[in-house]
Amino acid sequence: MPNLKDLKNRIASVKSTRKITKAMQMVAAAKLRRAQDAAEASRPYTERFNAVLAGLASSVGGSDTAPRLLSGTGSDQTHLLIVMTSERGLCGGFNANIAKLAKIRADKLLGEGKTVKIITVGKKGRESLKREYGQYNVGHVDLTEVKRVGYADAAGIAADILKRFDTGEFDVATIFYAEFKSVISQTPTAQQIIPAEFDADAEVSTLYDYEPSEEAILADLLPRGVATQIFAALLENGASEQGARMSAMDNATRNAGEMIEDLTIEYNRSRQAVITSELIEIISGAEAL
Repeated sequence: MPNLKDLKNRIASVKSTRKITKAMQMVAAAKLRRAQDAAEASRPYTERFNAVLAGLASSVGGSDTAPRLLSGTGSDQTHLLIVMTSERGLCGGFNANIAKLAKIRADKLLGEGKTVKIITVGKKGRESLKREYGQYNVGHVDLTEVKRVGYADAAGIAADILKRFDTGEFDVATIFYAEFKSVISQTPTAQQIIPAEFDADAEVSTLYDYEPSEEAILADLLPRGVATQIFAALLENGASEQGARMSAMDNATRNAGEMIEDLTIEYNRSRQAVITSELIEIISGAEAL
């Protein structure tokens, strides 16, 4: 049984921890508002951009002149998985859930005899995957020094992926990230970006004549579409990370408070037991005299 000094030190330690978690919760709440606004502001543009691409893609169909980013290489043997996580931890199961979804996809592809290559965006994803899937890692993007993710960061990632596609390093590319729903809900999502896939229910613009041809416009827009999807995923991840951290730190603060109460009760009981024991000794000594 711990003595009074040990209990007192533990209570002081837990109180210090609670101050830290409370401060982190407040910081995450402040960052969440900005990150959430950025993610929500990007959604209308991304949806409309995809709708335009869907209309063009439906016009081109399966023609021989369709860009390779739309038609693909004609094979699905080699898959590139782009796993997007955060650079920092202490955000609950945010990183683990994204990595788990990527692992499930990788295991499925490997079981089918496919070739898997992995690019990680964010330190936590690399740490989670390197033990079991380190031999499949072909690249890593470090955003530690980036204070606020911008389109230029997404464009850099997209340029690297497109270069790898042009040199024949893979046939299919899929990004893994967390879609922000609310502070307590972030949904791990897998989205194929090469060859481009579009929602069958997306609005299709069929009343426009394009100049130059649909194929030429698609050849120019599809690379931008890859960058746009990656940028949207980074923004969703940013909001999801802050929401998960805010929720995790709130739970940690609450748990610390409960632990302090339990330790305080134990401390008071131990202190009362010590006082009672001393009184008994004093009374016993007095009676002996």
